[in-house]
Order: sequence, then C-alpha cells, then structure tokens
Amino acid sequence: MSEPDRNARHAARMARKKALVDAAIAAATDERGLLLIVTGNGKGKSTSAFGMVARALGHGMRVGVVQFIKSRTDTGEEAFLGRQPGVEWHVTGDGFTWDTQNRERDIATAQRGWTIAARMLADPAYQLVVLDELTYLLSYGYLDGDVVLDALAHRPPMQHVVVTGRAAPDALVELADTVSVVADEKHAFRAGVKAQRGVDF
Repeated sequence: MSEPDRNARHAARMARKKALVDAAIAAATDERGLLLIVTGNGKGKSTSAFGMVARALGHGMRVGVVQFIKSRTDTGEEAFLGRQPGVEWHVTGDGFTWDTQNRERDIATAQRGWTIAARMLADPAYQLVVLDELTYLLSYGYLDGDVVLDALAHRPPMQHVVVTGRAAPDALVELADTVSVVADEKHAFRAGVKAQRGVDF
C-alpha cells in the first residue's frame, strides 16, 4: 500500500472514530457527584487519588482526605497537598496490621478515622473526599459495611469520593460509578529495592 493510500485510510478511520466519540460525549448529559474506586494489587492506587486532589484544587474545589491504616506523616503528597488552601488532611491509622498486631486497637483507630470521614461525607462543602485504604477496613470487618455504604450512597449530590485499597468488596464496587483495577506486573521491592522517597512516599 502506498503512503498516500495509508494516510487516506487512516484519515477515514479516525473520522469514523471521531463520530462515535462525539456521539458518546453528546449523550453524556448527567452531572452529579461520582464514587470512584481504585483497587487491585498494583502500585499507584493512592497516587491516582492524590492526582485527583491536585486536579480538584486546580479548579478551586474544597478537598477532604482521610488516610486509614497508614500512619506515616512524612509522605510527599501530604507535605505538599496537605498544606494547600482548601485541603483538610487526616492521617488516622496506626500502621499496617502486621506492625500493630492488635486487632482491638486497630478497630478503635478505624472507627475514629471513620468519624472524620462520615463528617466530610455529610458536608456539601467538601467537593472531593478521598478515603485512602478504606477497602481494608471493610474487608477486615473493622467498620460496619452497611453504615459505610449508606454514608456513601446518601452523601451530597455533587460530592465526588475516591476510595482506594486492595480487594474492594463487591457491594462497594456495585455502588461505584467508576472502578479501576491496578494490576501488579512487576515491583522493584521484590527485587530488593527499598521504598524510595518521591516514588513510594
């Protein structure tokens, strides 16, 4: 096939594709707060959520972040995003369960964090709420799943929520508007590379 013919076929294919995309965009007329889940075993779930924090701030939106499980307060995302006007940031965890080794304390900590999250989910002033690592608290039974799902389902109509963590429960996935699964193909840690500042925290 000659180069002019290849270019002509490409142009025709892209014109057909553009017509389909334009039609889909025209049909999407609903506007409401979305529930997004970023789950899976791969790296980048929280990073994705914090990218949305940056995006929301760029539009002048008010953002609430509640980090469950995690206890470190020296992350780059908190150091930068947490001090931006319009952000309320809470690190509510005591550390990973294999570090704490105390289920009773973990449950109490989870419930204290949920109190903050529930307040945000009831307040329309928060236009984006990130619930980082919330899936674990549901999977482990640290929080009442029905209470969490009810709060998510009855939040203010224009409030967006991002939930991160592995193994998102089926009921949460069903409630969500958008679900992204991050796959784990390869990770430097398994090759003996320790967590790196600016990449992993």
